[in-house]
Amino acid sequence: MKRICAGCYVAAKERGMFDCPFCRAAIPDNDADNLTMLRARVRKKDPMAINLLGEQYFYGGLGIQKDMRRAVEMYTEAAELGSVEALFSLRNANYHGNGVQQDKAKGIKFYKKAAMQGRAMTKMGDKDSLESIKEAFMVGGVATKEHYAEALKDTKPPLRK
Repeated sequence: MKRICAGCYVAAKERGMFDCPFCRAAIPDNDADNLTMLRARVRKKDPMAINLLGEQYFYGGLGIQKDMRRAVEMYTEAAELGSVEALFSLRNANYHGNGVQQDKAKGIKFYKKAAMQGRAMTKMGDKDSLESIKEAFMVGGVATKEHYAEALKDTKPPLRK
């Protein structure tokens, strides 16, 4: 359930390493084995695994029936254990009303919390971040004119010499 960068993944494959780079276990080649491995990590309270299981409920993957409410429960547990990705998933669920009653302001609060904890795609300078801050400003009370102005300033391309 750990992530590695794409370069390390490619380098491992070039060296003939086709198992887990961390524990050297064989990587499952079917949904049932993947789900078994995932649930084993969930039982150990691995926040990344819990978030990933939430995604399976959200999208209906690995042979799991789609259940958005269960997905939100999994995202909430993963977020409580420190998963920044789960915070972002909770943002989407609340903002769009997937599995919970739609609450844009609550969704934006999760978005802000994910950004504060280091989720790169929610930081200033990202175009999606700018759009979210604009939406937060429009909802009222969540973002200020200053937040929007700062985000707008940070999305401008740097001057070239």
